Amino acid sequence: MTKREVVRMVLDGRKPPYVPWSYGFTKEAWDKIVEHYGAGDLEAVMQNHLLGLGNGVGFFEDIGNDCVRDVFGVVWDRSVDKDIGNVKGHVLPEPTLQGYSFPDPLNPRFFQDIPDAMARYGDRFRVFSIGFSLYERAWTMRGMENLFYDFLDHPEFVRELFDAIAEYNIAQVSEALKYDIDGVYFGDDWGQQRGLQMGPEIWREFIFPVLEKMYAVVRGAGKYVFIHSCGDVDELFDDLVSIGLNCFNPFQPEVMDVETLVKQYRGKLAFHGGMSTQRTLPFGSVADVKAETRKLLELGADGGYIFSPAHAVEGDVPIENMVAFIEELKLQSDFQE
Repeated sequence: MTKREVVRMVLDGRKPPYVPWSYGFTKEAWDKIVEHYGAGDLEAVMQNHLLGLGNGVGFFEDIGNDCVRDVFGVVWDRSVDKDIGNVKGHVLPEPTLQGYSFPDPLNPRFFQDIPDAMARYGDRFRVFSIGFSLYERAWTMRGMENLFYDFLDHPEFVRELFDAIAEYNIAQVSEALKYDIDGVYFGDDWGQQRGLQMGPEIWREFIFPVLEKMYAVVRGAGKYVFIHSCGDVDELFDDLVSIGLNCFNPFQPEVMDVETLVKQYRGKLAFHGGMSTQRTLPFGSVADVKAETRKLLELGADGGYIFSPAHAVEGDVPIENMVAFIEELKLQSDFQE
């Protein structure tokens, strides 16, 4: 059975032969793990089950002084955060789209690597990534504080902006669907450690209907829908299931009851993530990491779960702890390369 088939079983609510996994690293953590294993390409070590395609955030142009510019014209300062960066300035200083032109969603750079990646890792479940897929894309363009005011003071502008972002995403997804992909992975952080950043009422008024429109394109093509949204957002799970969500990430144990939710939604919604990146990985012992890994694998044995740390592994995680969960995954007796 291929990795692709195993992931499909999980998403379809069936009991898999073993718990699949897929995880990644920040730049600092990646450098550590490469030094440990002595390989530039760690795929043979990691054996991930999801194959990420496309460019989730939008490729970056280096403009000097530790700054880069994404395809939407947003400038990111990477002097501290080396992976994405922090937004500088606003491409939409006023609540209007007048004078702003959206980038080309069909830029070949989003798709040019897809054939080679699928040929190289043909047994994996293929997901095309649309990062910053709505709310996050809006606030990076407008500024978070400005967007919060806009929800109240300029609601029609917010709807116009969200619809324009959705049209861009749908055009890109429609192009990606011409390839033999399995699903689309949307990224859009709505949560904080306690509750939603914008509150459930605003989320349901402004965000929910646009998600429904985007998800419908994917589900209408017979593909699966994934969402990455950090923070405490489990109050939205029923809404998301109702519009076709198949899998939720990152599933943070610090803000969610992982065991209860897997059991409650098994057969309706799968989860990808779940290992603590705020406590266990950076501050636990090797024994703690192994124990939490085993517990999650046991929880996911009946389906509905793809193992991963709750986020890309950070640079503050000891190399011994990174190796601990990687090696523990390989011990699953039912897994065969």
